[in-house]
Amino acid sequence: MGIFEYQGIKIEWLGHASFKIKFDSKVLYIDPFILPESPEKADLVFITHEHYDHCDVEKIKRISSEDTIIVATEDCIAKLRGLNVFPVVPNREYKVKDVEFKTIPAYNVNKTFHTRPSNWVGYIINVNGVRIYHAGDTDYIPEMDKLENIDIALVPVGGTYTMDYREAAKAVNSFKPKVAIPMHFGSIVGSRKDAEKFKELVEYSKVVIL
Repeated sequence: MGIFEYQGIKIEWLGHASFKIKFDSKVLYIDPFILPESPEKADLVFITHEHYDHCDVEKIKRISSEDTIIVATEDCIAKLRGLNVFPVVPNREYKVKDVEFKTIPAYNVNKTFHTRPSNWVGYIINVNGVRIYHAGDTDYIPEMDKLENIDIALVPVGGTYTMDYREAAKAVNSFKPKVAIPMHFGSIVGSRKDAEKFKELVEYSKVVIL
């Protein structure tokens, strides 16, 4: 867990795939499965898919106010009944609360935990011109080779349910973000060693382990 600051943006890894992003007066969360004891309320919450460790309803409610909008895949809608949900599908561009973002497919290629027909996503969020890519639960997929101008990539490295550190390094070496931050290790699957091995294999990007 830790905070990385980049051009006035604070990116805090809360653990697993959970992140908090602060900029100007806005607070964004992504997949808030792990939260501090007294979390700040969110302007926007991004959910990549409906699995319990990504779409945790009780955690989402803890960071939600009347004005919070939950950006989520369509299979999360029933779970999030009563909240302000903005449904998304892959390969689209959106703008919510003046925050522009794009959805990228997230799926497994050699396992069946996250299937392509499920329409689960990663997000490229434009934060004051900084493009932050949260890959979601995914393997190294062909869509990653087409990514361009990514400033910060948040990528899973823990294996089992997602790509492991070797695949994650290959992915990052293909689209060359300025900064890569490993995630999805240290709680349910994977360890800090996976993050460290990932760092050793990345060739073109600065790797920050939080």
